[in-house]
Amino acid sequence: MDLALLRTFVTVHRAGSFTRAAALLGLSQPAVTSQIRTLERQLGRPLFLRQARGVTPTTIGDELAHRAAPHLDALVEIVETGLDEESGARTLQLAGPPEFVSARALPALTPLVSQGLTIRTSLLGNTEETLEGLAAGHHDLAVATARPRGGLLAATPLCDEEHVLVAAPRWAARLGPEVPLHEGAVVLEQLPVVEVHESLPFVARYWSAVFESKPAASAAVIVPDLRAVLRSAAAGAGLAVLPRYLCRDALETGELVALLDPPVPPLRTYFLVVRTGTLALPHIARAHECLLRAAGDW
Repeated sequence: MDLALLRTFVTVHRAGSFTRAAALLGLSQPAVTSQIRTLERQLGRPLFLRQARGVTPTTIGDELAHRAAPHLDALVEIVETGLDEESGARTLQLAGPPEFVSARALPALTPLVSQGLTIRTSLLGNTEETLEGLAAGHHDLAVATARPRGGLLAATPLCDEEHVLVAAPRWAARLGPEVPLHEGAVVLEQLPVVEVHESLPFVARYWSAVFESKPAASAAVIVPDLRAVLRSAAAGAGLAVLPRYLCRDALETGELVALLDPPVPPLRTYFLVVRTGTLALPHIARAHECLLRAAGDW
């Protein structure tokens, strides 16, 4: 049996779609369809049920995938390991939120550079765009703020980040020594807001978790980078919701003040995501392990 047909079959099985599999394999969708039909003719059994959105494996398809995939992955590992030893270096395509990649991921991966790893980054604030790029093979490893669905991508929880409502000291002084939690939403909405988007994604998430409501405020400053949000808030532009890791130094120096101390602070989970099966590749596995190990101290 042609191993290329099996490779295409396993990719379709993992992707759940001829279109996504074609993107991963660098083939046209008709070529993928033709290969699957050829394999089905050889086996005399249907392997997938075509649906309006993607495909679903038949019982025979599932059985073949579970038996064939580990062996195909092992062959890829043998080839890739050999290449890794001969070249002495590999390139890791890393994608994720610009602030997190800059402040967390890249410093953690630095030791691997001295071992011959080359890192190329794509700084993307949109999780959906990040996961689509990973699925299409544009990235090897991604940091995402949502767990992907389906079997094409595999996600591991990396760390949780606490969100803090902050502002410059002059705004905190105008509000008084402490904002009562039950009055917080009304009082705080009198302040201008600094956000990454007009939809107020960080403020809205905070309001939902703490006040169980939607914010009535509108943004005074929109800048699509949390580091710029931090600097704008510290300069007095208004309140902002920021990850604690990003604003910790500013809180310690007094540039920013936490406006609330809710009993249960809002959290957001980061996931480390790869295409299923690619952890067999040594350079991706090393980076994956390195980040998970570093996250223990975050």
